[in-house]
Amino acid sequence: MSWIRVLSLLAGTLVAAALLAKLLLPSPALADDLPQADSDFAERMFAGTVAKPKAYACFVRHYDAAHLAAHPLQKVSMMKLLIAAEKAPEDQVLEYSFRLGVNFRDRPGNFDSSGECGHAPTVRSPDTDAPVAQGLDFECDVDCDGGGIGVSLAESDKAVIVKLDRIRIWKGNTPDDTAATALHGGADDKVFRLDRTAVSECAALVADRKELAAMRHK
Repeated sequence: MSWIRVLSLLAGTLVAAALLAKLLLPSPALADDLPQADSDFAERMFAGTVAKPKAYACFVRHYDAAHLAAHPLQKVSMMKLLIAAEKAPEDQVLEYSFRLGVNFRDRPGNFDSSGECGHAPTVRSPDTDAPVAQGLDFECDVDCDGGGIGVSLAESDKAVIVKLDRIRIWKGNTPDDTAATALHGGADDKVFRLDRTAVSECAALVADRKELAAMRHK
């Protein structure tokens, strides 16, 4: 075999190895091409799991009998919060959204709400004038004056604090206006601490079957 043939085979092997290595690389993270402040916010909100095309974080709290007995005015017996983020082609930063699931101690059925949270909150650094993450607090709203919630990461990002005055909710995961009602903060329903858990725990909040399938592969 000639040296030219040997070199040709070697070059082909190297090219094939390079292509194989590229295919075996993990998928790019959703935060890879984001401004640093937005990337920092996303990494904390999603506990480092910010894979394309959409990132999710799930937070849940089931209130036991002892807690409800100690808070007789609390209406909510269970709350789930699903935070999602994705980057539209024309955007430079992530767009956040939420879905909220609620059960009541004295009303049967599952209730839910959803809306938009906009972008991660940032401020300008006094030293460099570059945008930096402004804590882990942001507001999420329901369309058509449906109220909303405030969300803050807590306990080293292992939980969130949810604050509300009023939010429109629907029974049975339906958009029908006849099924709409509202959850008001009241005496014991203004502040909730929910614990981070597996995204699958929030799967029931997703009405879109394609989105549900994508979540189950996270």
